[in-house]
Amino acid sequence: MAVNATHSTQSDARELPSPDSSDTTGQLAAVLQQYWGYPSFRPLQLEAMQAVMQGQDSLVIFPTGGGKSLCFQAPAVCLPGLSVVVSPLISLMKDQVDALQACGISAAVLNSSISAREEQEVLNRIRSGDLKLLYLAPERLLTERMHELLANLKLSMFAIDEAHCVSEWGHDFRPEYRGLSILKKKYPGVAVHAYTATAPEIVRQDIIRQLGLVNPKALIGSMNRANLIYQVRQRESGLGQILEVLERHRHESGIVYCLSKKNVDATAAALNELGLKALPYHAGLSAEERKQNQNAFLKEEVNIIVATVAFGMGIDKSNVRFVIHATMPKSLEAYQQESGRAGRDGLEAECWLFHSSADLMSWKRLLEQSESPDGRESAIKALNDMANFCHSSQCRHVALAAHFDERLPIDNCGACDVCLNEVPQVENPLVLGQKIVSCVYRVDQRFGADYVSQVLVGSNDKRVLANRHDQVSTFGLLASENRRDIRNWISQLICQDFLTPVGEYNVLNITDKGHQLLRGQLTPLLTKPANTTSRKLSGTAKEVSWEGVDRDLFEKLRALRGEEANGRSVPAYVVFSDSSLRDMARRRPSTLDSFRLISGVGSQKLTDYGPAFLASINEHCQSQQLSQDNVPPAVQANSLKSPNNPPAKATAQAIAAFPFFDQGLSVPETATKIGRAESTTWGYLQEYIRHHRVTDPSRWVDPATAAQIQAAIQKVGPTPLKPIFFELEEKISYNQIRIVVDCLANQSANV
Repeated sequence: MAVNATHSTQSDARELPSPDSSDTTGQLAAVLQQYWGYPSFRPLQLEAMQAVMQGQDSLVIFPTGGGKSLCFQAPAVCLPGLSVVVSPLISLMKDQVDALQACGISAAVLNSSISAREEQEVLNRIRSGDLKLLYLAPERLLTERMHELLANLKLSMFAIDEAHCVSEWGHDFRPEYRGLSILKKKYPGVAVHAYTATAPEIVRQDIIRQLGLVNPKALIGSMNRANLIYQVRQRESGLGQILEVLERHRHESGIVYCLSKKNVDATAAALNELGLKALPYHAGLSAEERKQNQNAFLKEEVNIIVATVAFGMGIDKSNVRFVIHATMPKSLEAYQQESGRAGRDGLEAECWLFHSSADLMSWKRLLEQSESPDGRESAIKALNDMANFCHSSQCRHVALAAHFDERLPIDNCGACDVCLNEVPQVENPLVLGQKIVSCVYRVDQRFGADYVSQVLVGSNDKRVLANRHDQVSTFGLLASENRRDIRNWISQLICQDFLTPVGEYNVLNITDKGHQLLRGQLTPLLTKPANTTSRKLSGTAKEVSWEGVDRDLFEKLRALRGEEANGRSVPAYVVFSDSSLRDMARRRPSTLDSFRLISGVGSQKLTDYGPAFLASINEHCQSQQLSQDNVPPAVQANSLKSPNNPPAKATAQAIAAFPFFDQGLSVPETATKIGRAESTTWGYLQEYIRHHRVTDPSRWVDPATAAQIQAAIQKVGPTPLKPIFFELEEKISYNQIRIVVDCLANQSANV
């Protein structure tokens, strides 16, 4: 049975409606704007929030950075009673609670990290009804003492974060999560909501079954993280390749993943020896050391964490600008989760993966030791899928999405090594493949990849001469090639199932596909190694990166953020994200009224941090004689123009509403006809206007209101919508604003 899921598209984002709306959408809009300072819902966020508001169980699968936490946090603020959040890590609970408290939301955690006095204070707040969100580990939630406490309270929901931990098919199964199945029996009538970043179909079904979810609303977000720039390289110089990436990201946060504790310690020590501040993180360190090192990273006392995969599950740090895998991960699920810790603020970030043929063998040995016979087969398959990804010449974004059953409608992502033409193809892969497989045949399929490469390159190694393989027809057949490149091509042939390593010594055997290759019936995909770790930013990444940003001011604000964070003992990103700091350094607001237009500035942060940041901005601008309250270059009025652009593609769901818009039906009427929520139908109307290039908004916005919106646009620019909303004194809904903005864009496109 497949999960009946709703999937998102890249055009799915919803601007917020007017916060004075009386329905749940209006409530959520007001909360999102007031506490988080966000003017729009991300794709499928609204649908996920509405499931919570309606008390319907749900399964929400959004990629890392897709806004999962808000899906239960915002409704928790709106609903009466206490919301209980289950989380597997103490550090993750603290990060989320710190962030909620910084926004002015009543949240707390009960775990071993707090003192007895602090615990009693939390319990008192729970009993008094003062608390909106309570974070617990599964073990704590399932104690009799906690059940006795919760049984006498009004509960609004249970939110299960990192829900893949409940499934033995998930990439981080935790047996203690299985006990959560009792929640539906123990608390009838209280909805349970499961959230995770990665869950193929088998894991989705297992989550629903294990948690006992009843007719859950399943929402599957797009796995495509367009702001991540994927780069995959054959590992050559090891530390040297890592250093090339780090050099471009001095003073920025990043994670380096290594395979073993030994590799972690050696890499961290080498980086520190070279003057780069780095700390290790692995299971060999004490719990206190791990906590100290993670906190130092979160507070930006160090920029680099070198870690095994034990680090970072659910880490909320939003401004990680790079993730480096020094070795190949064990699965695409793990890779998506780990690389996804970069760029959670929506700004550009780099994801580097350095691999070698030895990684595959190392992982297989580890899996042989750690996996049960039942799980070994699926683990080996996952490993082979990961190896195929490394050697593939398919767009990295497309390949990752396809693994999670999503098809991306793009020809060139502009944000990976393949689409940036940094993965050169072998000119005649059929002939090259035949030469290599033929050599395996000539040495009687009795030797491994290293030996075969020696024969092909024409080595005078003693073993080659002793075996008289210097006399076979394939000896020296690739003498003009680098032996390391030959090994790489052998790995590519293994990953594409033309060759297979057999036995303890990984002796190469020819598969059925290999024999077809020899007969010229199949052609492999073989690539040359890229010669550089340089990279180009995609067009999308450029738009959201540094255009119009006053770099000097950004650095001053970044330092101020660090001071504020240290003073309040919270991670720096809890104060403001990099995205907010860049927006400040673009706009250079001069008053608190203009400061609140900055993305991510809610009412509490405006009060807590606005004066200090505003003073720094004003001092900088006065000393440098700079203009303030700027409309950033990317959002000037002429940015509405898009000459020669084809009509925007519409989603299939939106197209079903188009005939009703053609008939002149209103949004509420159309929503009734197609059986969708009004908020969703407003999104379909936006697609309709863009697809048909509608230039007259009067069918949905009365002329007087449209004129007010146009005047505001002329003053503050067409995007983002938050400044327009405030310029209009919060009296005109976001839905009406975006209709006028899109119609003006269509007018400009037709000029």
